[in-house]
Amino acid sequence: MQWQMRTYNNLNDVLDQVEFFVDAVSGYRCDFALFPEFFNAPLMAANNHMSEPDAIRELAKHTGELVTKFSELAISYNINIITGSMPEIIDGLLYNVGYLCKRDGTKERYEKLHVTPDEAKVWGMQGGTKLKAFDTDCGKIGILICYDVEFPELGRLLADQGMDILFVPFLTDTQNGYSRVRNCAQARAIENECYVAIAGSVGNLPNVHNMDIQYAQSMVFTPCDFSFPANGIKAEATPNTEMILIADVDIDLIRQLNQFGSVKNLRDRRKDLFDLKLINP
Repeated sequence: MQWQMRTYNNLNDVLDQVEFFVDAVSGYRCDFALFPEFFNAPLMAANNHMSEPDAIRELAKHTGELVTKFSELAISYNINIITGSMPEIIDGLLYNVGYLCKRDGTKERYEKLHVTPDEAKVWGMQGGTKLKAFDTDCGKIGILICYDVEFPELGRLLADQGMDILFVPFLTDTQNGYSRVRNCAQARAIENECYVAIAGSVGNLPNVHNMDIQYAQSMVFTPCDFSFPANGIKAEATPNTEMILIADVDIDLIRQLNQFGSVKNLRDRRKDLFDLKLINP
């Protein structure tokens, strides 16, 4: 979904908007709902008198309650929810994390591994260390937060774990920043023979330091082969407009592509020349 940044009076306002979107996509019998990175950033407006590092740490106090609500919604609306990302404090350190809340009530946690220079400098954020593909009732998925999709090794490691769909929640303020995420996400779909869905926020937050403007166009990418769109784009939202983007993807086509595609990016790798491994699986 393409989330509009707007002023919220409190956490309940955010939760109401979250449920509105979950209700809407579940009405179309969707299997997944993808929220953007830092979708709850408008809540920092109440702490705009604080320094940026203190304000985002105040925001992190809402994360536990948000995850609980997302898990409840996943069960009640029968949908798997990728919660985008939220700040979380562990042992005094600040991380950018999200949760996969499955409709069977279980949860999986993922982390942003590469924080941007701005996240590190302004907020004091740390990069995570965990990378794994997740089993769902609709295939195996991977999740990379924003900047992480610009590192092709991560997508390839997830592909080696059997990933069928890669989800990328992001937050970009300018069109050039968005273009980096968008173009790298499409490259991941081609080179890893998988679907890639990206979702971002639009609008502006004049009362939140370091989060003034946003630019996004949410999209769903496919490999470029005969069973898929020629340009590798399954669906695309209107740029910079709040909306829900719904797309059907066929996992069986991905499995067939792996075996019978006109090119076989995964199978044709020259492993006699190079290899890639996860140091801390």
